[in-house]
Amino acid sequence: MHKTLTLALLALVTIAGVAAAADIGVGAYGGVNIPVLNDLSEQGSEFGARVPVNLSSMFTVEPWYGSSSLGDVDETFGSTTYTRDGGDLTSYGANVLFTFGKPSFDIFPFAGIGSYKIEREGAEDISDMGWSFGLGLGFAPMPKLGFNVRGELDMVVTDETSQKFAKVTAGVTYTIFSTPAPGTP
Repeated sequence: MHKTLTLALLALVTIAGVAAAADIGVGAYGGVNIPVLNDLSEQGSEFGARVPVNLSSMFTVEPWYGSSSLGDVDETFGSTTYTRDGGDLTSYGANVLFTFGKPSFDIFPFAGIGSYKIEREGAEDISDMGWSFGLGLGFAPMPKLGFNVRGELDMVVTDETSQKFAKVTAGVTYTIFSTPAPGTP
């Protein structure tokens, strides 16, 4: 119930942001996902989509969807070696970005909340709420086209512990809708 309520509030904030947004974009990203203090998985790939909604020059709400294919782990017990499935991680949620800098180059710390699902062959699926935070660098060679690089840490809260993932991603964003600045004809 708590998770559903949190995600419903997140959706309301995003919808309210879209209604008052100055810019709305679509973006895709890819990179690497590295389990932190976790011997269940190895490093794997990360791909996803983001929809940045710029509410002001310093404040952006960004719904996102991500998918990771984590690497398998080889384990040895005595003389027997077996491979454990690293699993797949799918997630969705929203980040809040605080942007500093010029429109052509900016730095943005961010934090977010989301729903994470970890699926491993031969193990029970984990589906829980999690948190993300990190730092990004963005640059825009043209007014509607932007590129960014991010470092991020995701923490999926499980029953008595958490699973953490460090991500390094690169992405591209295209602004599909802009409202004119106040006072512009």
